Amino acid sequence: MFEVDEKFMARCLELARCGRGNTSPNPMVGAVIVHNGKIIGEGYHRKCGEGHAEVNAIASVRDKRLLKDSTIYVSLEPCSHYGKTPPCAKLIIDMGIPRVVVGCVDPFPEVSGRGIRMLRDAGVEVVTGVLESQAIALNRPFMTMQRLGRPYVMLKWAQSADGYMDICRQDPSVRPVVLSDAANAREVHKLRADFAAIMVGTRTALLDNPSLTVRRWAGNSPVRVVIDRRREIPENYHLLDQSVPTLVFTEAASEKRPNLEFIQLDFSQPILPHVMAELARRKLDSLLVEGGACLLNSFIESSLWDEARVEVSPRVLGNGVKAPVLEGKGSVRLDGNQTFLYYRDDRSSEVCR
Repeated sequence: MFEVDEKFMARCLELARCGRGNTSPNPMVGAVIVHNGKIIGEGYHRKCGEGHAEVNAIASVRDKRLLKDSTIYVSLEPCSHYGKTPPCAKLIIDMGIPRVVVGCVDPFPEVSGRGIRMLRDAGVEVVTGVLESQAIALNRPFMTMQRLGRPYVMLKWAQSADGYMDICRQDPSVRPVVLSDAANAREVHKLRADFAAIMVGTRTALLDNPSLTVRRWAGNSPVRVVIDRRREIPENYHLLDQSVPTLVFTEAASEKRPNLEFIQLDFSQPILPHVMAELARRKLDSLLVEGGACLLNSFIESSLWDEARVEVSPRVLGNGVKAPVLEGKGSVRLDGNQTFLYYRDDRSSEVCR
């Protein structure tokens, strides 16, 4: 029976991924309804504020009479509270579904075991922990936000074979060294579409004038976040063009414009914890940090990171801006002439277990 449960839970996880980039700050969830070994309904959470996976799966069943002799598989514990939608646990009970198989418990305080308890109190058989590690890994940003109260943080940079991110530049007219090929540049835009927010430091903003938007992939652009202590970024730069919601952390007075907000911070103390708290308050559950070296090192030194993606070019620079160094051995992936190193912070892995 357990192998059968794993088979249908794997389908739940596959469906859940269809909501990637659209459900935040909600988790990605998939649901499958099985009658006599055959799938009779399935669904996933498509967008924050819309129907949950269980609701969509039940709605897809043509003959609702079959529900009273069916099992519903769901990758995350059914909710038990009234939010933007009614509780899914109550719907399952009302529809008379006798058996529920759950991938992992929902750490959200208003659920966190209550959905399972509601079902069991109503006489529903509940099986938990099926493909649990995969179900948790699917929603690392959601899990991190609920358990640590901050966004899930990925650090990303490209470096030369000898460990440099760029040549030393002082003038924006001097273009940065290109260390990614065209295919991997597209991959960066795909990655951006998966994150709620994206961040750079002052020097990167001034020298590169980045847009930090999703252009070479279909998806939503993340909220842009930049550190600009002294309001040095020129008004005509992309980051201040108000085309995408943007947060600028500064020691100057707070100011709010359409799609652009300046947030005052005390720079006499470490600012990253305050930045993380502000992003969490705004329900931005994942953050992609694209540079520069100073900002990346600050995240590493503050232990405020969960994952790192490092692209290593075969090109040798000889000197320049030294890339950050992470302890431990990352997993390796080869892609043409490029090498990709992936690191995960051990403490983050404990949180997302």
